[in-house]
Amino acid sequence: MKIFFSCNTYKHLLATAGCLSVTALSAQQPTDTLKSKTLDSITIIASFRQGMMQTMSSIHGTYMYGAKKTEVINLEKLDVNRTDNNPRQLFAKVPGVFVYENDGTGNQVNIATRGLTAHRSWEMNVRHNDVMTNSDLYGYPASHFNAPTESIERIEIVRGSGALQYGAQFGGMVNYITKEADSSRKFSFETQNAAGSYGLLSTYNAVGGKTEKLQYYAYMNYRRSNGYRESSEYHYLAGHAHLSYAFSRKLKLRTEYNYMDYQNHVNGGLTDAQFKENPRQATRKRNYYSPTIHVPSLRLDYDINKNTSINFISSAILGSRNSVQFIALSTVKDTFNTNLGSYNPRQVDIDQYHSYSQELRVRHQYSLFAKPSTVVAGIRYINNDLHRMQLGKGTTGSDYDLTLTDPQWGRDLHFKTQNVSVFAENMTQLGKRWLFTAGVRYENGETRMSGNIKNYTAGEIPVNIPHRFALVGAGLQYEAGSNISLFANWAQAYRPVIFADIIPTTNLNKIDHNIKDATGNNAEIGVRGRVNQYLHFDVSLFNMVYRNRTGNLALVENNQTYLYRTNIGNALSQGAEVYVEWQPLAWLSGYRSQIQLSLFTSTAFIHAGYTKGQVAVNGANVDVKGNWIETTPGWISRNGLQLGYKGFSSTIQYSITGKSYADALNTVTPNASGTIGLVPGYQLVDWNFTWRFAQHYNVKLAFNNLFNKQYFTERPPFFPGPGGLYPSDGRSVICSIGARL
Repeated sequence: MKIFFSCNTYKHLLATAGCLSVTALSAQQPTDTLKSKTLDSITIIASFRQGMMQTMSSIHGTYMYGAKKTEVINLEKLDVNRTDNNPRQLFAKVPGVFVYENDGTGNQVNIATRGLTAHRSWEMNVRHNDVMTNSDLYGYPASHFNAPTESIERIEIVRGSGALQYGAQFGGMVNYITKEADSSRKFSFETQNAAGSYGLLSTYNAVGGKTEKLQYYAYMNYRRSNGYRESSEYHYLAGHAHLSYAFSRKLKLRTEYNYMDYQNHVNGGLTDAQFKENPRQATRKRNYYSPTIHVPSLRLDYDINKNTSINFISSAILGSRNSVQFIALSTVKDTFNTNLGSYNPRQVDIDQYHSYSQELRVRHQYSLFAKPSTVVAGIRYINNDLHRMQLGKGTTGSDYDLTLTDPQWGRDLHFKTQNVSVFAENMTQLGKRWLFTAGVRYENGETRMSGNIKNYTAGEIPVNIPHRFALVGAGLQYEAGSNISLFANWAQAYRPVIFADIIPTTNLNKIDHNIKDATGNNAEIGVRGRVNQYLHFDVSLFNMVYRNRTGNLALVENNQTYLYRTNIGNALSQGAEVYVEWQPLAWLSGYRSQIQLSLFTSTAFIHAGYTKGQVAVNGANVDVKGNWIETTPGWISRNGLQLGYKGFSSTIQYSITGKSYADALNTVTPNASGTIGLVPGYQLVDWNFTWRFAQHYNVKLAFNNLFNKQYFTERPPFFPGPGGLYPSDGRSVICSIGARL
C-alpha cells in the first residue's frame, strides 16, 4: 500500500510514520540528528496499524543504544486495552516480560524479565519522558507512579546492559513517552471515554497546541470500577501538563508536572481451597491502599555545536504511600471481636517520599584514529529522604481511615540517601559495518537510617549503608546487511540493600540482619532486522549472573508461620528471547492488498536456577543448588493475529505462561495459608477491535480473558500479601469512544 503526502520536516515525518519505511531516508538514522528541510512529496510504504516492534537508533540525544538489546512499542499502532493499562497486552511483543497481576485495576504496573522480581517493576529503572519515577532507588525502588496508557505514545525498553547509563538495576530501563501536541495547530482536543464490566467507567481528555515558540500539552484521566472480586472497588485520578519553549533551534526548555492518586480496596489473599471454591471471594473487607505521587521536572536541551549536545534534567518524586489493613494469614478470619465489642484494630502504614535527582549528560562526536566516534558522559546526584511510619494502631472501622488510636508508631524511621554517580560510554565505528562500545560507571553514596523502632535493641539494625560500586561493560554490533544487524554485549550491575531488606514490612516478616547487596552481570548476543517490510525479527540469547540474591522462606516458630528474608544464594538465568512478525498478504501482493494481515510470536525460554546457596529451615541447612528461582516461569509466549481493512483493525492474542514456584525450596504442595506452593501455568486469550471513521473518531472494543480463565500469577511475599494467593481477573468487556479534534 502506498501513501503520498507532504511534510514539513524529517523529524515530523518520522514522528508520524513511526515504524514506516521512508524511501527518501534511511529509517535507521537518529531523528535528533536530522536537520529541518522542506520536502515536496514522500512515498511511504506502510502498514499503519500492525505496529511492528522497532529498536532504538544507536545514538538518540544524549543517550547511547548501540550494541544493546532495545525495543520500542508504538502504542498508537496497536489494538490493545489501554483503558485500564493491561500489561500483558501492552508488552505483548516484548519477549519474556512476566506480568504480576494481583488486581485488574491497572493502577500499578508489575513487570520483570529474566527471573527478576516483578513487584512494581522495582528491578528496572522506570522513567517517564526520561524522568526517573522509582520512588526511592536506595530506599524503596518501586515505581508507584503510573501514567494512564491513553496518554502514552510509545514505550522504550533497554535490557540489562543499560545499567551503565541508567543505574544499578539488573532489569534495565523502561521509559514511557507521553504524546506530544499537534505542532501544526494552536489548539487541539482529544477525548476517550469508556465503560465496561464490573462498573468500569473511564474518561481521558487532553488539550495541546503550539503558538510561535511555545508548545503545550495537558491531560486529565479519571477511572473507577467495582472490581472483579468482592471488596475490590477503586478510583484513580491522574493529571499531566508540560510546556516547551524553543529559545532557538539549538536551545529548548521544558517544564513538566505529573500527578497520580488512587485508592484500592484490597480484598485479601486466598488459600488454595478458597480459590477453588470461589476465586472472586474476599477474605478482607477493611483493607485499603492509596498512594499519592507528584513528579515535577525541568529539562534543558542545548546543542552547543554540530558535534556537542548537553541535556540537564532536575526532577523530584514527592508524595506518600498509605495503607490501613488487618494483616494476617488467609487462614485467619477478620471477624467481630466480642471481647472488644468491635472488629480488631487495623494496622496503619505510611511512607512519605522526598526524592530529588539532578542529572547532567553530554554527547560529543569526534574522530578516533580516523574513525567516527561518539562519547556520552554524565553525572547524577540523588538526595532522598524516605520517612517510613509503620505498625500504627488504627481504628476498628471498615472505611478508609488513617487515624491512629495510639499516637506512637511501631516504627518511625528516616532512610536518607545521598549518591553521586558518574558514567562514560564510548562508541566507535570500526569500518562500515562494525560498531564497538565500551563504558564505565561509578556509584558513590551512603544511606543513613535514624528513628525509633519497637522490639529492636540498639546496634541490631545497620545505621549506615555505603553504596560504592564500579561497573564496566562493552558491546559489539555488526551490520550484516542494510536491514540486518548482529549484536553482543556484557555489563555489570548491582542491586543495593533497600529498606524492605533490613526492616520487616509486617509482623509476618522477619529479616536476616547479615543480608548483603546483590551483584552480577548481564550478557546478550542476538540478531535482529527485517526482510523488506513484511518480516521483522529479533532473536537473542541472554546470560544473567545474580550473586547474593535475596528471597523469602516460609518458616514456623512457636506454631506461627512467618516469612524470613535473607540472601538465598547465587543465581544464574539463561535463555532465549524470540520475536518474529510476518505480514503474508504484503509479501504475496507486494503491498498492493488493502487487507492487512500480520502474525506474530513473542516467546522466551528461561532456565533460572540457583548455582549456590543454603537456607536454614527449622534449624537445618538445606542446599538449594539446582532449584528454580522463585516466580520464574520456564517459558512465556504471547502470540497474535492482527487484521486491518481501511478503518477497521482487530487483534486476537493467545498467551501462555508456564508454572513457577513461590519459594527457593521449590515447594510443590501448598501450605494451609497458600503462601507457598506451585503456581500453575495458565493460558489466556484477549481480543481487541478498533474502528476509525470520519478522520477524527474511533470506537474500541476489548475482550479481556475471553474464555474466563481462573488463575493467579504469584503468591506474593510483599504487598498486598503476605497472606495467600491473589486471583487475577476473569473475563471483562470494555467499550470506548474517542475523538481527536
